[in-house]
Amino acid sequence: MKQLLSHDFRRPPPKGGSSDQESIGSETKRSSVSSGSRSRIHKEFLSRFVDSQTLTARLADWFELISEQSGKKKSAFNVPFELIELQKFDYALEGVSFQQLVRMPNAVYASTSDAAEATAYLAIEDFLHASVKGLWEAFWSQDDPIPFSVACLYNENLKFYQAEKAIGNGKLSGLCATGVLLDNPRHAHGKWDHILELALLRPHIRSVAAGSDQKLSLSALGEALFYALRMLLSRSLSKLNFSQSPNCAYVLLVDSQYGGVVKVEGDVDKLEFDVYNVYDCSVDWIKKHCKVSVSPIDRIWNKLGNANWGDIGALQVLFATFHCIVQYAGMPKHSIEDLAADHGSRLQTRRVARQLGDSRVNGHGLFQFQQQSVSPEIVEVPDESIKIKSEEFIMKLDVGSVLWLEDSDQQKGYQINDVVHNNELRYYIASPVKDPGKSLFLYVGSHPSQLEPAWEDMDLWFQVQRQTKILTVMRQKGLSSKYLPQLSASGRIVHPGRCQKPSSGGNCDHPWCGTPILVTNPVGETVADMVNAGRFGLDEAIRCCHDCLSALSTTTSADIRHGDIRPENIIYVRSGVRHPYFVLVGWGHAILEDRDRPAMNLHFSSTYALQERKLCSASDAESLVYVLYFACGGALPDLDSVEGALQWRETSWSRRLIQLKLGEVSTVLKAFADYVDSLCGTPYPIDYDIWLRRLRRNIHDDDHGKQVDTSG
Repeated sequence: MKQLLSHDFRRPPPKGGSSDQESIGSETKRSSVSSGSRSRIHKEFLSRFVDSQTLTARLADWFELISEQSGKKKSAFNVPFELIELQKFDYALEGVSFQQLVRMPNAVYASTSDAAEATAYLAIEDFLHASVKGLWEAFWSQDDPIPFSVACLYNENLKFYQAEKAIGNGKLSGLCATGVLLDNPRHAHGKWDHILELALLRPHIRSVAAGSDQKLSLSALGEALFYALRMLLSRSLSKLNFSQSPNCAYVLLVDSQYGGVVKVEGDVDKLEFDVYNVYDCSVDWIKKHCKVSVSPIDRIWNKLGNANWGDIGALQVLFATFHCIVQYAGMPKHSIEDLAADHGSRLQTRRVARQLGDSRVNGHGLFQFQQQSVSPEIVEVPDESIKIKSEEFIMKLDVGSVLWLEDSDQQKGYQINDVVHNNELRYYIASPVKDPGKSLFLYVGSHPSQLEPAWEDMDLWFQVQRQTKILTVMRQKGLSSKYLPQLSASGRIVHPGRCQKPSSGGNCDHPWCGTPILVTNPVGETVADMVNAGRFGLDEAIRCCHDCLSALSTTTSADIRHGDIRPENIIYVRSGVRHPYFVLVGWGHAILEDRDRPAMNLHFSSTYALQERKLCSASDAESLVYVLYFACGGALPDLDSVEGALQWRETSWSRRLIQLKLGEVSTVLKAFADYVDSLCGTPYPIDYDIWLRRLRRNIHDDDHGKQVDTSG
């Protein structure tokens, strides 16, 4: 676990020699010589990898093939960032100030003179400086100096110079990129392993912007791949410690108005370092071991040369820069979720300032939808049983109301029996109208008309739409276990009155039209509620560990990971069963592919998730250990930052506080915690079969002492 928690920028220097070194065996010497030889070969390879045009030319066949395979799609590559990620980032930046002082020359009015090009380089430098400064002060520290600088790359010697000095010394025609680098006074012209990201100023990038039929050209992409690979090769030889995604590089493509992000991921250790054939080896690595993501090209600067910081063009560039800083400085003191969570309070402050916060109309909220002609065959609405929180279009149901949804061309009705609160979200326990004795969980999503949904709406999106997708994928892959939730129904609400959807699709003007609904089973009590009520003991702890591991074993076989294990997402099923059991629910943040990101929870997220925003093989099991630690009486500190959460984990694991607490409950749980600790941050998978057998032997029936049936 300790290796995950190091935030040092530099690797520790080798210790000084001693007389004992003479006793080192020949095997170690051969290993050292071999390592030194590899390093020299890698350096020689990098020194010969200097021509972007040669690499681009040899990528022509590959580029043509993937372009043909993409067909009529706008891009042959996936995007580096999902819209939901950018929305969260946008909320986090609401209170952050960015100021570009050097204006970008406008393409319409500026001539093609050297003066315009020089101004463009100065403007890009200032834009990147403003970006890094704003991000550092918002997420890392307002007191510590910014450890980065911005400079331009000179093509002839691949060294960095301040744009103003380079232009003054007649180097304008040789400038080829602008970079954000670690600030190091000892290396005035920069080092390649110190580069966070590069921005390439290339004319006519706007030709592939949104609304255009053109695709990104090979020349632009090939050059981006060249610089990204040089960055990755330099990092592989560096003495810096890239604990955060060292195998990922970002390159920006910009002109005087538009820009986008190219993300390149790959392990350069898999590259064949033939120093006499550097470009063919590089092409082969790009084809076989490299993942390329390209964002849409969007507007960054307006006609006055000011950056549109709040628009998606600048936002995706800022997000790339944020990830680059994380690679060098580690996870920020204030996470994106921390800052974005303030959106709700800022929104409420704005409402109060506009005298909207306490407004009421006839005792109701600001907006009360009234429908005179309600058809009882479609929906039954007891008086005041269904209310709409109008400012966010979030439907709230009361006990006794009946809701209908359209699922696979048929309508299904559900009566609300209970309202359940999970943190700030709510969901319902309901019964089918045709089977009143059956209980189901019913989730109501946010209204799809929200172009800029509130922070709560994004949580609802994960709870309803994304979880529906995950459960559907599980069903399609044939995953079956009683420890997993089952998709009972999903669809859109059938609202009162006549639906007047336009023929072209979409929703009608009714505020409920198109609202997504998810219905799952079984129903149970959350571990959080059990702990609060004092109903979580030894037997429950062992069974909870077994049942959750069984669920994870089933989904891991299909490369699905949970990503949000916490006490609220584990339920205990008692009703209608001989032997109660636990079910792992809340799959909205599940990881299906590399670009998915887990939820961030300061108490229950794994160490790797907090640092990398990704899951390792043992991440879900580590989160389960934290849940068991909490449920068995372990003290959870007040945490207000990722840095504090990581420090708590380091202290708890190094002092074995978690193992000792679980050892008070069960030796098998203590052993399991030790096992998880040994795997955290490694690529080694959990051996589910062994631990399921060990846990099963410790589960017994309360009344007769017999082993309980745990088959799923």
